[in-house]
Amino acid sequence: MSGRLALFDLDNTLLAGDSDHAWGEFVIEQGLVDAQSHRAANDGFYQQYLDGKLDIHAYVKFTLGPILVLDSEQRHELHQQFMQQMVEPMILESGRQLVQQHQEAGDYCVVITATNSFITAPIAEEFGVATLLATDLKVNGDRLTGEIEGVPCYQQGKVEKLQQRLANLDFNFALDDACFYTDSINDLPLMEAVGTPVAVDPDQRLADVATQKNWQVISLRS
Repeated sequence: MSGRLALFDLDNTLLAGDSDHAWGEFVIEQGLVDAQSHRAANDGFYQQYLDGKLDIHAYVKFTLGPILVLDSEQRHELHQQFMQQMVEPMILESGRQLVQQHQEAGDYCVVITATNSFITAPIAEEFGVATLLATDLKVNGDRLTGEIEGVPCYQQGKVEKLQQRLANLDFNFALDDACFYTDSINDLPLMEAVGTPVAVDPDQRLADVATQKNWQVISLRS
């Protein structure tokens, strides 16, 4: 590889919205859950995330609860509907262009997200990114268990997951030469680990840090 490492958060960065939260709304629309109680819990978990206090194990169990009885083929069919109804309208064309610019420069592109791999793998594929680091899921036979496999890809866990992946590559990338695009204060550990942190339509706390540290701030929505 002649380029450098280019890292992209997904929700509210390349997407104009949060795919994890959108999944909660989707299963409501599909009639798989009680609308009132599920929406209240989904909104509550999302607020925890915004506050930087998410219990990600509890959230993953909640998120996957309605589909634990489904096999892989059934999950795939449901996810195709989710992509069409919820995800495609959130995809930012400027986000696609940003990824493409790095690919054309020969950079090693990675989508790195706290959202679980069931939800995000097809989305990363839609962006043409082959390498996804997400919160991995335990599987029993052909069914999800609702539990997380390994380190959650959240906060400091993003740094750990990335270091594990880089250690297994045949070529070397230095984090101090990498760039990382994200909107969220939850990603501060990884922002501080890379050489070029870029705040994308950042939440207020990340915007404040970016100003203090003189990090670049961009918008993919304007």
